[in-house]
Amino acid sequence: MAGTVVVVGHGMAGHRFVEELRAGDRAGRWRVVVAAEEPRPAYNRVELSSYLAGRSAADLQLAAPGLLSDPLVELRLETAVVSVDRAARTVACADGTVIGWDALVLATGSRPFVPPVPGRDLPGCFTYRTIEDLDALRAAAVPGADGVVVGGGLLGLEAAQALRSLGMRPHVVETAPHLMPAQVDAGAGRLLGRLVAGLGVRVHCGRGVAHVAPGPGGRVGEVALADGAVLPARVVVFAAGVRPRDELAGPAGLARGERGGFLVDERCRTADERIWAVGECAAVLGRCHGLAAPGYRMAETAARQLLGVCSAVFPGADTSAKLKLLGVDVAGFGDVHAASEGAIEFVRDDRAAGTYAKLVLGPDGRTLRGGVLAGDARGYMALRALLGRELPDAPERLLAAAE
Repeated sequence: MAGTVVVVGHGMAGHRFVEELRAGDRAGRWRVVVAAEEPRPAYNRVELSSYLAGRSAADLQLAAPGLLSDPLVELRLETAVVSVDRAARTVACADGTVIGWDALVLATGSRPFVPPVPGRDLPGCFTYRTIEDLDALRAAAVPGADGVVVGGGLLGLEAAQALRSLGMRPHVVETAPHLMPAQVDAGAGRLLGRLVAGLGVRVHCGRGVAHVAPGPGGRVGEVALADGAVLPARVVVFAAGVRPRDELAGPAGLARGERGGFLVDERCRTADERIWAVGECAAVLGRCHGLAAPGYRMAETAARQLLGVCSAVFPGADTSAKLKLLGVDVAGFGDVHAASEGAIEFVRDDRAAGTYAKLVLGPDGRTLRGGVLAGDARGYMALRALLGRELPDAPERLLAAAE
C-alpha cells in the first residue's frame, strides 16, 4: 500500500518536488496530496512580469496535464493548512478538513515584506507576488500618472518595468546607496541607476519611506520620504523583499532559523525525520535562499530522500545571474562584493560607453573569485567558467576580450 506524502504549498519548489518524486517513483510507493493555498496550480513566478506584457496565466503554468491527471497526485486548490499535528501525523486545513500523512513536505514559500509605514494599507497599495497582485495593479494603473516602487532590488526593478509597461511614470525608492545592493556592487549599482534614469525611471537611493498619504477619494496620493521629499503616486508597489512563511513551525514544535524559515539540515529535513522543508520557507543549515534555482535543488534533494537515496544532500546555492532589467544587462557571480579575505578588485568603469566591469581576485592576484558586469554582460559565461581557477591572461585583457 502506498504511503501518503502531503505537500503544503504548490509554488515553484513544491511543484518541482512533486515532479521529481513522481518521475522517480516507478513502483508507486507514494501517493501525493498537495494543499495549495492559491486558486490556481503552480506557475512561474520568475516570469511573472511577462503576464503584464501579454502572456496568459495558462502560459505561465508549470504543471503538465499528465501530472494533474496522475491518479497518485491529488491537488487541492484554495486549501490553506493551518496546523500540523506531528503525533497524529495530520495537517488541519482552514476549510475544516484533516489530511493524514506518512511524510510531510513544507513548501509554504514567502510573503512580501511590507515596511511598517503609515498608509501602507491604503487603496492603491500593492505587492508584487501573485497573478492576482498583477491583475489588481493593472486595474488600478493610470497611464501618464506617477507610481512609486518601494525597493530597488531585482523585484523592485521588475515592478518598475511593469508600471512603465502600463504607461505610468515609475519612481524607485531604495534605502541602500545604490540599486540591486544584494546582487551587484556599488559601481555597477550606480551605473544601473544612471542607465534606468535615462529610460524615464526616477531613482531615489539612500532614502526611506516615511509614510504614504491619501489623495482625493481616500486612495493613495503621495509618498513622503524620510528626508522630507514628497513623490506623487497614484499607485504604490511594495517590492522590498520577502520573509519566509514559517508560521506553522512554532505550534508544531519545529525549530526556525535565526532569520526565520523552517530549520533543516543538508538533506532538507527538520529535526522530525518525517518532515522536510523546501524552497523559500526552508532555512538550510540556518540560511534561507530566496531564488528559484536553490529551491529546485532542495526539492530534488527531498524527493530523492523519499525515494531512498539517503546520500542525497542540498548542493548549495549558486547565486550567479545574468539579467536584463529595463533593457539594461546586469550580471554577477561569485564574490561580487569582494568580501572574502584578501580579495583584490580589478575595475574597469567606462562612463562614456555606459559599461562597468569588475573582477574579484584572490590574494595571489590570479585566482578568480567573482565578478560584476553592467551595461554589457556578453562576457558573463566565459568569465563565470573561470570561477575558482587561475586566470589565463591579465584581467584587463580578459575584460577587453569579453566586450
